[in-house]
Amino acid sequence: MEGQSAQGTSREKTKASLDHAKEHMPLGVAESYRYWGEKETVFVEEMTGCTLRDVDGKEYIDFRLGYGPIILGYRDPRVDQAVIHAITHRGTTCGFANPLDAQVVELIKELCPNIEKMRFANSGTEAVMGAVRTARGYTNRQKIVIIEGGFHGLYDEMMWRTDLENWSADEGKEPAVIPYGIGLSALSRELMDIIPLNSFEALDDIFAEKGEEIAAVVIEPIMGNCGSIEATPEYMKHLRGTCDKYGSMLIIDEVKSGFRVAKGGVQAYYGVQADLTTYAKAMGNGYPIAAFGGRAEVMDKIFFGKGGVVHGGTYTANLIGISAAKATLEILTHTDALQTAENTGQEIMKILGRVFSSFGLPYTFAGPGTMFGIHLSESVPQNYRDWKSSDNELYTRFAKNLIQLGIMLEPDSREPWFLCEAHAKMDLGMLEDKCQKAMKAAVDKISL
Repeated sequence: MEGQSAQGTSREKTKASLDHAKEHMPLGVAESYRYWGEKETVFVEEMTGCTLRDVDGKEYIDFRLGYGPIILGYRDPRVDQAVIHAITHRGTTCGFANPLDAQVVELIKELCPNIEKMRFANSGTEAVMGAVRTARGYTNRQKIVIIEGGFHGLYDEMMWRTDLENWSADEGKEPAVIPYGIGLSALSRELMDIIPLNSFEALDDIFAEKGEEIAAVVIEPIMGNCGSIEATPEYMKHLRGTCDKYGSMLIIDEVKSGFRVAKGGVQAYYGVQADLTTYAKAMGNGYPIAAFGGRAEVMDKIFFGKGGVVHGGTYTANLIGISAAKATLEILTHTDALQTAENTGQEIMKILGRVFSSFGLPYTFAGPGTMFGIHLSESVPQNYRDWKSSDNELYTRFAKNLIQLGIMLEPDSREPWFLCEAHAKMDLGMLEDKCQKAMKAAVDKISL
């Protein structure tokens, strides 16, 4: 579906929706990242396949996919029918166990040998919180190490980042670590350390200094909020060995990569297994469902009573989410849906490469076809600091022009392009034409 031309498209209903919403919600949106500004915030009316239609009737081919949970397509009937059946024949939530819970874990274990036991949650944030708490309970330690450019949810000790906006490599100093915003407990900063990806030296140094205090390292080996910059296989093996040496847990955050980059997730991609893993997003094709799990002896620290890790949640493993997960995982297991999405992503990277080359631009891609990042630079960034050397301003102009032309993506180059099975039906020739037009305007610094 081509998407309407930007010219002549009214935003009257979008403006009215935002004005009304601002009377009732901060910034007029339900969560902060949906606010793109007074003139660019999007209000969606309908979703289907790989397309969106906003309240003013403008259609988009969508490569955001809600930050990655859609792996088959919006409103996939195979998943939706399973959810409808659950609602009409079982119910939604009751606060008791259900046979579907273990059935879904069995499906995950068939795909992911890193999982021996598992618990469910409702979001990626909750899954990471559960995994970190379990790691601390198992190791009886407090410190957590995270990787620059990674994102692990919206809770205090994961909401610290390196301030690359005000850092220059030429100054020869380490970037400052700052909070995402105000309201965080200052004590949470004392519980975490942050190191750059793919730096053996930084990893070895932090463990040499604090190894006996480190409960876990939390890592996205393919960074879903940093242009899909990847850990090297050598780094992942060294990280696994270092955690083993010091008795620390390796937590691999697969909230974005799980059931997307491979049927067995990023751990199948690298051949390195975590002690604990978090999942969300693609496991339910858009329905709210998450999980964390890993080695049985670690997960068995979750129990009632003295010495046990507490885990719970009113809506945990609700019948809507768990039914969606069962249907989605069965489809991914028994069909070529994931390979179809991967193949389409690879074709789109070829298209983009032709477009960038036609303007004489340096470019590289990072990540697999189902969630690839674009870096307008001579070489693939090896960490978040390298990302800053890409021409991110040009990328943002390119992305905003594409949005005007009906191709929806995140204007920030730190967000990958997400692919789903439904993208295989799109007109790739149309996409190439729009990318060519969008980049010409970006290079000429002309707004569409």
